[in-house]
Amino acid sequence: MNTDHKILYILNIDTPLGPMVSVADDNFLYMLDFADEPSLDKELARLHKRLNVSIVPGETSITQGIKKELEGYFSGQLRHFETPLYLVGTEFQQSVWRALQLIPYGETRSYLDMAKSIDKPTGFRAVALANGANLLAVVIPCHRVINHNGELGGYGGGLPRKQWLLAHEKNYFSTR
Repeated sequence: MNTDHKILYILNIDTPLGPMVSVADDNFLYMLDFADEPSLDKELARLHKRLNVSIVPGETSITQGIKKELEGYFSGQLRHFETPLYLVGTEFQQSVWRALQLIPYGETRSYLDMAKSIDKPTGFRAVALANGANLLAVVIPCHRVINHNGELGGYGGGLPRKQWLLAHEKNYFSTR
């Protein structure tokens, strides 16, 4: 038996926006997405292949932690996620995801703003693609990125969720 083969644990977490799927081990959160995300199976397969892991049902200390943090976030009391994240992506994608985490709660940025923030001012389309490849919904706040003209743009979890998340953050976090 190969003891080097890593196992990740998948768990559904109920939220006010519907169930989310977490994938974690005892050290990191690898994925958090909405259970009805159309590309969920592809994302899980990519995670399995890229990291050479098995993904089985179960709960870890990390999933227990992210459940509590999501409860705090959705109740308007959590201002910063502390769960350790394992970013599965290219160096460019990871630079975009780190920049996303710097957008304050209750605020938005355009794809162009994000491209400029990582010193790639002409790379707004690449930023949009990296945004869409984010495996850690809500925690890495890709929902805070909108089109330059102020329109919402896309969101893997669906535009109604994006609207809800932005209104929630503006309501709880922008005035406190």
